[in-house]
Amino acid sequence: MQKSPATRQTSPATRLIRAIDQVSYWLGKSSAWLIVALMAVVSIEVFKRYILNAPTAWIFDLNNMLYGTLFMLAGAYTLAQGGHVRADFVYLYLRPRAQAALDLLLYLLFFLPGIAGLVYAGWSYAADSWRIGEHSTVTAEGPPIYHFKTVIPVAGALVLLQGLAEIVRCIECLRTGKWPERLSDVEEIDVVEGQLAHSKFVDEESRQVALGSAHAIDDAARHRSVMSAGSAEGSSAKGSAPEGNASERDASGAPAKERQDSA
Repeated sequence: MQKSPATRQTSPATRLIRAIDQVSYWLGKSSAWLIVALMAVVSIEVFKRYILNAPTAWIFDLNNMLYGTLFMLAGAYTLAQGGHVRADFVYLYLRPRAQAALDLLLYLLFFLPGIAGLVYAGWSYAADSWRIGEHSTVTAEGPPIYHFKTVIPVAGALVLLQGLAEIVRCIECLRTGKWPERLSDVEEIDVVEGQLAHSKFVDEESRQVALGSAHAIDDAARHRSVMSAGSAEGSSAKGSAPEGNASERDASGAPAKERQDSA
C-alpha cells in the first residue's frame, strides 16, 4: 500500500529536520533583536560624544560584543535557511540526488571536522577566559569579556547541530529524490518582487520574466528546485509568441504572409 504525501512528510527524518530547523529559526529570530540594542548603544554614544563631549571608554568593546554575538548566533539560522554563500554556478544545474551527494561529501569532509574543531578550541578559549577573569585590553579598564567568549563554543555547537540536520536532509534527498522543505521566512526575493510590483518603468511582461528568473535561481539555491538551462528564456519566448503572431494578422484572422501571397 502506497503511503500518502501527508504520511511521508511525517517520517522520523522529516520530524528531526523540522525540530532542529525550528530551534535554529527561533534562535536566529531572537538574536536578531541584538541589532536594535546595538543601534541604541551607538546612537547614545554618538550623542554623548559629539553633543555632551562625554565619550564612554568601553563602548567600543560593547559594540564588538553585541555585533559578534549577533553574527555568531545567526550562523545556525542562516544554515537552516540555506543562505550561506556558495559557488553554485554548476551546482544549480545538478539534479537533487547529485546535489545531495555533493553536499553530503562536503559536510563529512570539511564541515564536521571544521565546526567540531571550532567547538573544541572555543571551549578551551572560553574556559581560560573564565579562569583568569579576562577583561578587554582595548582600554585601561576594559569590561569583562569571558561571557562573550562563551558564545563561541555555544554558537559552534548550534551550527554543528544544524549541520547534522543538513546531513539528514541530504540522506533523505538521496532516498526520495526530493529535497525536504525548509522553513519559510521573508527573503530578499520578496523585496525585489515588491519593488517591481510598484515600478512605473517596467511593463507587466518584463516584470513576469524577471520574477520568474529570480524565483528559479533563488529556489534552486535554497534546495527547492533545479535550474534548467534556458528555462526562463524558453518560457518567455513561448508566452510572447502568440502576441507577436497576433500582430501579423489582419481583421479576418489571416496571417500577413498568406495575405501577401494572395495579392
